[in-house]
Amino acid sequence: MKELFTMTNVRFIFAGLKTTLYISVVSILLSTLFGTILGVLRSLTSGIFKLAAAVYIEVVRNIPNLLWIYVVFVVFKLKSIEAGVVSFTIFTSAALGEIVRGGLNSVGVGQWEAARSQGFSNIQVLQYVILPQALRNMIPAIVSQFVTVIKDTSFLWSVVAIQELTGKVTILMGRYYQVSQVFVLYLILALVYFVINYVISHFSRKLQEKLTY
Repeated sequence: MKELFTMTNVRFIFAGLKTTLYISVVSILLSTLFGTILGVLRSLTSGIFKLAAAVYIEVVRNIPNLLWIYVVFVVFKLKSIEAGVVSFTIFTSAALGEIVRGGLNSVGVGQWEAARSQGFSNIQVLQYVILPQALRNMIPAIVSQFVTVIKDTSFLWSVVAIQELTGKVTILMGRYYQVSQVFVLYLILALVYFVINYVISHFSRKLQEKLTY
C-alpha cells in the first residue's frame, strides 16, 4: 500500500485537483454573472428581453449538461479545458438564472414600493433593497448548484479526456489494480470531493446566518 503514497502520485493527483478547481471556479464566476443577468431579465423586465431569458433558461436547463459538453467540444471545436469551462458556464448560468428569478420573486412588492417612495431609482432599489434580501433566500440553492458543478467536472474525463481529479485517479487505478489499492484510490477521491464541498457548504451556512442576523 505504501507505493500508492509516493510524492509522484501525490503530485499527480494534486495536478488533477488544480484542474478541477480551475474549471469549477471559472465556470462558477462566469455563471454567477450571466445567471444574475438572466434572472433579473426574466423577473423584472418585459417584452423581448424577458422572452429571450426565459427561452434560454428553459431550453438549457432541461437538457443534460453532459450533452452540452459534447456540443461545445464537437461543434465549436474548443480545446478540452475551454470546452469544459464554456459548457459548464452555459448550463450553470441557466440554473442560476432560475434561482435568481425565484429569489427576486420571493421579495414582496411592498419592498419596491417603499423604496421608490424614498426616492430610489429602480437600479438602486434592486441593488440596495431587493438583492440583499433575495440573496439570503437564494444561498442554499446557489451553493447546491456550486457543489453540483464541482462534482460534475468528473464527467469531463470520460467525455473530453480532461485529466481532472477523477481522470488522474482513474489513470492511477490502471497502474495499481489490486482490489485494496483501487478501494483506497476511490476513498481518496471521495474524501477530496467531500472536503471541498463540505467547506463550501459550511461557509454558506455561516454566510446565511450572518445575513439573517
